[in-house]
Amino acid sequence: GKEQEDVVVPTSGGRYDVQLRRRRRVAVYWEEEAAEVRRCTWFYKGDKDNKFIPYSESFSEELEEAYMIAVTLGEWKKKLESPNREVIILHNPKLMVHYHPVASSDDWVSTPTEQGRPRTVKRGVENIAVEIPSGEPLQIDHLVFVVHGIGPACDIRFRSIVQCVNDFRNVSLSMLQAHFKKAQEQQQVGRVEFLPVNWHSSLHSTGVDVDLERITLPSINRLRHFINDTILDVFFYNSSTYCQTIVDTVASEMNRLHRLFLQRNPHFKGGVSIAGHSLGSLILFDLLTNQKADPEEEEHCAQGSRTASSTGGTEGVKEILKKLELSEYCDLFEKEKMDRQALFLCTEKNLKEMGIPLGPRMKILHYISSRTETKVCFLHGLCSCRHIPSHPVPLTQGPLSNLAILLSQVSANYPQLNYKPTIFFAFGSPIGMFLTVRGVKRIDPNYSLPTCKGFFNIYHPFDPVAYRIEPMIVPDLEFEPMLLPHHKGRKRMHLELKEGLTRMSVDLKNNLLGSLRVAWQSFTRSPVPALEAASTEAEGEAEAGPEKQPDTKAEEPPAAVKEESPLINVGRLNGGNRIDYVLQEKPIESFNEYLFALQGHLCYWESEDTVLLVLKEIYQTQGITLDQPLPGSQ
Repeated sequence: GKEQEDVVVPTSGGRYDVQLRRRRRVAVYWEEEAAEVRRCTWFYKGDKDNKFIPYSESFSEELEEAYMIAVTLGEWKKKLESPNREVIILHNPKLMVHYHPVASSDDWVSTPTEQGRPRTVKRGVENIAVEIPSGEPLQIDHLVFVVHGIGPACDIRFRSIVQCVNDFRNVSLSMLQAHFKKAQEQQQVGRVEFLPVNWHSSLHSTGVDVDLERITLPSINRLRHFINDTILDVFFYNSSTYCQTIVDTVASEMNRLHRLFLQRNPHFKGGVSIAGHSLGSLILFDLLTNQKADPEEEEHCAQGSRTASSTGGTEGVKEILKKLELSEYCDLFEKEKMDRQALFLCTEKNLKEMGIPLGPRMKILHYISSRTETKVCFLHGLCSCRHIPSHPVPLTQGPLSNLAILLSQVSANYPQLNYKPTIFFAFGSPIGMFLTVRGVKRIDPNYSLPTCKGFFNIYHPFDPVAYRIEPMIVPDLEFEPMLLPHHKGRKRMHLELKEGLTRMSVDLKNNLLGSLRVAWQSFTRSPVPALEAASTEAEGEAEAGPEKQPDTKAEEPPAAVKEESPLINVGRLNGGNRIDYVLQEKPIESFNEYLFALQGHLCYWESEDTVLLVLKEIYQTQGITLDQPLPGSQ
């Protein structure tokens, strides 16, 4: 008996454990109410869907006992009463029925009767048409943590992050069968495990909901509670107090899940990636920008900084003071061992304590503030090296912009992850908007996340929360995002039709303009001898030539589909590859973009195109490609 209590069977890809003795199924990686597990032997047909529903094990034992007595003694037409006071009659081995009691309206207490529509009762599982899933592949190639956005609900059906990630996982299994069939047959590919990371419940268990309840107005009650539970998460994240709670929860939960996963899968050798939806992507981005690089890189960076500090730290301050015509205070700064970095951290109080008069103080503070404003234009932390060099460096390069990130991010102590993510996927992400609001105008092309070399910004064209990243890296060049290929290897028909009509209109416009110009020239020019007429024709051809050029250009596909788009240099944030990927809208969505805006922000969980890009990029790091490359893909 004691040994039987310890029998635990992992199910659903190892995400649930079934405790056989207790007849319970419990979630392994997240909190969820335990589900009942039954050993099914007796069934009855349901009212709505005609599916067989199992009786409880205790009542099944009663039915089995009555059935065996009837078979042994040959005494049938036995009546049994179920726990719900319903009647089951065993007429013979092939005819057993379940009666739903119907009580008259004037009855005080309903009594078991044989009234109502009888339902079939069945013993055993033979001839029951049930599709038992074959299960998921045992081999796990990669692990992905998925962080949700604002609120407890993650899609239009108000489902939790666990349910939405289940959908994402199921779509990934079907995409693997459809697009990685050869690799599966060669046993190169198993599956990718997706695990949800929940931070909303931890945030709202701090007691803040009680505080909000006291100040919330009683009118439009449901709307106010909805706002308190969802929209306010954005403001919580911009508060240093609650931002700390959120980043601590996300980092500790991902580290806990990673440790637990490795304990349960000791032979796992794959990589780990992270994905964030909406605000969740911003939380992950802030975490990743504050991760520490390899010790070797940090040591190399520290040595470079020490060398620069010893050789030119004070000299940099001297140059600044000389530029401000304050050279007489150089000795004072040398005495206080002030280098360039310390100078930029000085306040008016510090300078006053050093004995610097008001006039020079104002000059120095104005210089510091003007330089700081310029630095804020660039993403802080744009180098894994955390030291600011004392020698002059262009602001678009190096770690000078580290000061900007310290000024723009919410003040918090960002925890470290126990692993280095392979790729960071952002779905419907407002990262670009938040960086701009924080004062960051440009991201250094040489910047990459310290511990994560891949970054994909995936969004629906009608998503009102999504913003692009690439224009912040290449602000002087206008170009379209990468159009995400359809998972069936073609462009949606309505988009092809739209492009065809666009080309036609451009052709008609160019031909019409060309004809009008030639006609106008023939009207405005007076008759001349034949020799001059010949030269006029030559001139007309020469002028009509440029008008024909747009015809050829109009036949080119849009920039979003061009194969040459990867040639655009968008920096090192995604290893030199494109970052922004836009989904193709469905035909019905193109009729009214405002109507489908909310759906556009919540569509990623069941989007085959999104899932296929995630799988393609993950397996590409392992040298495994799709069976057939999709058109327009990188």
